[in-house]
Amino acid sequence: MGLRSSLASLPAFGCREVITPARVSHAAVSKNGWVSMTASMPRDSTWTGSLPVALFTGGYLLLAILVAVGRANYEFLIYIGSILVVLPVIAVTHAKIRLTGGALWSLSAWGFMHMCGGLLHVPESWPIQGDHAVLYSLWLIPETIKYDNLVHAFGFGVTSWVCWQGLRAALGGAAEPTWGRMLLVWAAGQGFGALNEVIEFGAVLAVPETNVGGYSNTGWDLVANVLGCSVAVLWIRFGRAR
Repeated sequence: MGLRSSLASLPAFGCREVITPARVSHAAVSKNGWVSMTASMPRDSTWTGSLPVALFTGGYLLLAILVAVGRANYEFLIYIGSILVVLPVIAVTHAKIRLTGGALWSLSAWGFMHMCGGLLHVPESWPIQGDHAVLYSLWLIPETIKYDNLVHAFGFGVTSWVCWQGLRAALGGAAEPTWGRMLLVWAAGQGFGALNEVIEFGAVLAVPETNVGGYSNTGWDLVANVLGCSVAVLWIRFGRAR
């Protein structure tokens, strides 16, 4: 049987569509019998599709650096520096596993929320915690939920999602979101959240007059991380997020 006739006969065996060398780089059969395919997209398209995200991210980071320097906000320059260290890691990860557009934009949005939280001032008449009238200190629900908590939950939920994309790629691209794998993804998100607290602790040691908060603030940050990571893994498990 020739190659063309063999390919043409694939739908009869339950494949959703014909697989041709021009369309896919490899195919893997998942446990439900369908064929999971990874499109053989040109490598250049990986960066072309992410260019708007890169421009948006670079734009707000440049603006944040200018504002932080103008205000002599050395604490926040440390945080911006940590983001600049993480960006190449994200770029290398994207080059290897091709993160979804939604994941890239979510990571960028998280960074934007972080910049706004530390640099945007709010009226002192608004409900805030502490003496720093910035968005991070704002109570969204008085004495219950701060903007800071929202950023933590969103950011490390996104981190868990990215970890899932990395794990799935490592398993061949056709991995099912089993509870065991979701536990690994959840734990990975928590690990990155703990690393973030270490960075904040370093900022406190370097610049004592910070808006990081004390032990209680760290505890609530970790609680927010748990909630964000938990929502993410449930969404992946039941919503079949890519």
